[in-house]
Amino acid sequence: MANNSFGIADVDWDRAKAEIREVLIKRAKVRGMIPYSELVTKVQAVAFHAYDQRLFRILGELSVEEATAGRGMLSAIVVHKVGDMEPGPGFFKLGAELGRDTSDQTKCWVDEIKLLYSTWSK
Repeated sequence: MANNSFGIADVDWDRAKAEIREVLIKRAKVRGMIPYSELVTKVQAVAFHAYDQRLFRILGELSVEEATAGRGMLSAIVVHKVGDMEPGPGFFKLGAELGRDTSDQTKCWVDEIKLLYSTWSK
């Protein structure tokens, strides 16, 4: 059975989500970032590409879950490999939906990173 809109079996979706969560937490523990293109190489349950809407959906779900638990938007450390080296626009859209002040996007992003690092690098 697939409850997501992408037709991926729930078990595979949940496995991919767990794999991504583990990768991101490991990276947060060492106060690091990870490009989208590197993140997708670390997921075995579902084959993603760097700008895959399915990946963005999972990152959003993880960020909502982690933010609700008070640990910050976990996807804050997933960034563009070149250019601005920040998260994509979906991060800031979701941040606004979660009540974050996104009027200064850099400040919003840095605040989330600080929360993640203080949570996971203890």
